[in-house]
Amino acid sequence: MSERPTRKKFAARPADPERWIKAPEAPARDGEAAGFTARLTIDVTPELRGRIKIAAFRRGVTVADMLRDLLAREFPQTEGDTP
Repeated sequence: MSERPTRKKFAARPADPERWIKAPEAPARDGEAAGFTARLTIDVTPELRGRIKIAAFRRGVTVADMLRDLLAREFPQTEGDTP
């Protein structure tokens, strides 16, 4: 019997991690540095995820925008920081 052809899976990562990390995802938003964005993945409990989603919905914003604002407030850029 012949083997099935291998296909890239939906969540397959490129072979070159540097290219994957530096790939532009979307145009810059207000206040964001132009050029590249970086994806950050964290593990949270289902309960916390639910609370975050509810808070974003009540504020009329996306979870991503709400968390970007929170992180920007918590970690402001200081003089001497390099992007």
